[in-house]
Amino acid sequence: MKFVGVVVAYNPTDVIYHCIDSYLPFLKKLYVVDNSNTDHHKMFSRYSNVEYISNLENLGIAKALNIGAEHALKDKADWLLTMDQDSVFEGNNLKKLIDFVKICDVKKVGLVSPWHVTKEHKEKSTDDVEKVVEVMTSGNFVNLRAWKKVGGWKDWFFIDCVDIEFCMNLNIHHYDVLRYNLSLLHHNLGNIELHHLLGKEFACTNHNYIRQYYMIRNMYYLEELYKNEFPEKIHSMKRGAFGRFKNILVWEKDKYRKIRNMYRGYHDYKKGVKGKYSYDD
Repeated sequence: MKFVGVVVAYNPTDVIYHCIDSYLPFLKKLYVVDNSNTDHHKMFSRYSNVEYISNLENLGIAKALNIGAEHALKDKADWLLTMDQDSVFEGNNLKKLIDFVKICDVKKVGLVSPWHVTKEHKEKSTDDVEKVVEVMTSGNFVNLRAWKKVGGWKDWFFIDCVDIEFCMNLNIHHYDVLRYNLSLLHHNLGNIELHHLLGKEFACTNHNYIRQYYMIRNMYYLEELYKNEFPEKIHSMKRGAFGRFKNILVWEKDKYRKIRNMYRGYHDYKKGVKGKYSYDD
């Protein structure tokens, strides 16, 4: 069984070395797919088992992940670890995840995720393994047979909801999406700030105004694609979007552009707009 990985880079800094060093020793090969406008080949020349792929433009996370998966299939890999440039596996957490993946049925399991440790105070299940509807992209092992079967990540989502759509697609193709809670990944989700009011905690991700556009637009595409199969999840996402709107009004900066872009996202969905953000602002 061959394990490889892909990390999507965008204007990477030296911080990426610490992240790569936390998981590269457990992989046969790592593909660095760079969405930056400039080439960073020299940054990764220190690694013998890293293949650097420069797109010289931002093609979006979905396209970058698909490029990594295509290279992995050519190298006859079985499982692809998907990483972002600021997530870290500490200690033996990745080994735990690999050991679990090795006993999974490749005919049934499409993706295996660790538990994501973020600044949000989410309560972890007491179960070692959970079957879930969706997980975040970073830290997952993707069954490359399943990736090929479902058609990969949807390039036209570009960014945001890419992970949710892929997991839902796996589910409707009868592949399990599993979360292995004994393996932990330290994941930087946005720029989370916790606020307290009247005894309640509010987590503001502080995503920029362009991300607000993608989150709203792609949420409605998700509803269009999967509302019959996952009505509760779609409803939960809409509640979350309303909560995010309130957090922007109360806590976050750059309120006008963020709220404007939430409207733009919905408006562009109604017009059938897909792909990369096209506004000059």
